[in-house]
Amino acid sequence: MKEIVILPWEEREDIKIYIPDYINTLAKEVIKNYNFQVYNMEAVATKSEQGGAIWKLSTNKGPKSLKLLHRRPTRSLFSLGAQRYLVDVKRARVPAIVKTKNGQDFIEAGGKLWFVAEWIEPLAPISKDLEGTKQLCYTLGQFHAQTRGYVPPNGAEIASRLYKWPKKYEKMMNKMDWFRNLAKAYREMPASSIILNVIDQYEDEVRTSLSRLNQSKYLDLIKKGNEEWGLAHQDYGWSNAQMGPNGMWIIDLDGVAYDLPIRDLRKLITGKMAELNKWDVTWVREMIKAYHKANPISPELYEVLLIDLSLPNEFYRFMKDMVLEPELFLNQTTAELVNSLIMTEQSKWPVLKAIQNDWR
Repeated sequence: MKEIVILPWEEREDIKIYIPDYINTLAKEVIKNYNFQVYNMEAVATKSEQGGAIWKLSTNKGPKSLKLLHRRPTRSLFSLGAQRYLVDVKRARVPAIVKTKNGQDFIEAGGKLWFVAEWIEPLAPISKDLEGTKQLCYTLGQFHAQTRGYVPPNGAEIASRLYKWPKKYEKMMNKMDWFRNLAKAYREMPASSIILNVIDQYEDEVRTSLSRLNQSKYLDLIKKGNEEWGLAHQDYGWSNAQMGPNGMWIIDLDGVAYDLPIRDLRKLITGKMAELNKWDVTWVREMIKAYHKANPISPELYEVLLIDLSLPNEFYRFMKDMVLEPELFLNQTTAELVNSLIMTEQSKWPVLKAIQNDWR
C-alpha cells in the first residue's frame, strides 16, 4: 500500500457522512486482506476531527463492520486485545473480530489500525425509563467483571487511568480558574455573570473532593493493580449497550482503559440526572443497586464513587468548550443552559446525603 498518512478532516454540509476519497480508497485496499466478498459498503459514522470512521459491509459471509481506529496504533492494539479477550476467553457479548487472510486481527494502513468485526443485528436501544436504566447499569457491572484479568498483547500501549484520579481532579480545579478568567475577560457576554456567580463555589467543591479522595482508601484500592480491576469502557451509554441476540451487547470498545470501574457508573449517573434536570434519590439508589448485583461494590469503593459524584461534573464537561471560542460560547443560549446545570447541581446534595450511609 502507498505510504499515506490519515489526517483529520472537516465535515461537509452537503454530505451527511463525509469521508475523503483517499480514505475510501484505502478502505477498499484494506478489505482485500479479508476472505469475503463485499457487495455494498456504507459509511455509518465518523470521527472526522480525529481521523476515524466506521463502515457497514454487506458480504457473502453476512454483515460486517470495518473500523478505522483514530488513536495511535499502539493504543488501538490495547483495545483490540481487550475485544479479543472478551470474546475468546470470557464469551462476552461484544462483536467478534474477523481475522485477515493471514490470521491477523487488524491491518495497519495510513498510520492507523483498521479491523473488521461481526455486525450484530438486530440491535435495539433499551428504554430510558428506570427499568431500562437499571438494565443498562447491570450490563455495565457484568462488563467490568468480565474484563478482569486482561493482559494486553506485546507491543500494546498500557492504557490506564487507575493511578490518575488525583491529577484529574487537579486539572478540573485548574480549568475552573481558566473559566473564571475567560468570563472576566468577556464580562459583557450574557453567560459570563452567571458563570462568575458559581465558579468560586465549584472550585472549592473540587478542592474539597480532592482532599476527600486523598484521605479515602483510593491509594489502597489502586494497589491491587490494573489487571485486578480490569477495564472501564469510558464511553458507556444507551448507544453503546443495546439489546440484541441472547441479551445485551456492548459495542465500540475503542476507548477502554484500566480504571476503577465505578468511573463508568459515575458518568452514567451524572448524565442521567442531567437528562432528568434534577437529582432523584430513587433513580440513583436503583442504578447503584443494579450495578452492584453484577459487580459488587465494596464500602471503600462506594466512598470513592460518592467523592466522584460530589464533583461539578456536568458543569465542567459542558464548560470545557468555552476555551476554544469564548466569544461565541458565552451567548444567551449558554446562559440558559448554565442556569439549568446550576439548578440540577443544587438538587444533588440532598441526594448524596441520603445515600451516603447506604453501604455502611
